[in-house]
Amino acid sequence: MADGSSIEWTEATWNPTTGCDRVSAGCDNCYALTLAKRLKAMGAAKYQNDGDPRTSGPGFGLTTHADALAVPYSWRQPRLVFVNSMSDLFHAKVPIAFVRDVFAVMASTPHHTYQLLTKRSRRVRLVAEQLDWPSNLWLGVSVENAAAMSRIDDLRHVPAAVRFLSCEPLLGPLDDLDLKGIGWVIAGGESGPRHRPMDPAWVTVIRDTCRAADVPFFFKQWGGRTPKAGGRTLDGQTYDEMPDRALVAV
Repeated sequence: MADGSSIEWTEATWNPTTGCDRVSAGCDNCYALTLAKRLKAMGAAKYQNDGDPRTSGPGFGLTTHADALAVPYSWRQPRLVFVNSMSDLFHAKVPIAFVRDVFAVMASTPHHTYQLLTKRSRRVRLVAEQLDWPSNLWLGVSVENAAAMSRIDDLRHVPAAVRFLSCEPLLGPLDDLDLKGIGWVIAGGESGPRHRPMDPAWVTVIRDTCRAADVPFFFKQWGGRTPKAGGRTLDGQTYDEMPDRALVAV
């Protein structure tokens, strides 16, 4: 966890769980998997649990960290907090009781706004009624290509204050994107030595769909060998739009 983040759309990261497993094409070049391997080699305590080599890797076995639940209480100033930059809270191996503990921390720190992103939308939809949803929680799903668009329908059934889409890494066109019930969209290309290229037309369609639906649009990066290699402008403009925290936070 870190008080401060290089991720453009947040201000801090908080990892009450670490580790994950591959579930779709967007996971193929996972930055967190690579980072976990490095952290394991450095002796970082939270990354000593190895995952299944077929779907995960060194230091990336799903692990819950009860001691991390106290971290947001130490941040006195309000922050945008990305929950689980190194994991997925709705992984099947995370007990529902621990998810409730994480939600309780969010609810008891209403001065922060929490951004939680998952690829496991079906589990979220199935357990939604078993959770007390904090009014300062934004929930998003990753939508990297057309095959992942069913996650949006699951998201619409979840009572989060803001429902958002992370179309990153964007790996294909999202034709006929329906933004009903969606309050924010992030888009971006893949980075790293094995990055897959992103067609500018895919991004333009998403931006224009957001415009038509009056949904804030955030363009994170074009991607390339490094995250900043291609810059962040689209048609000569930087898109940093976000939901209004004052309208959704306690």
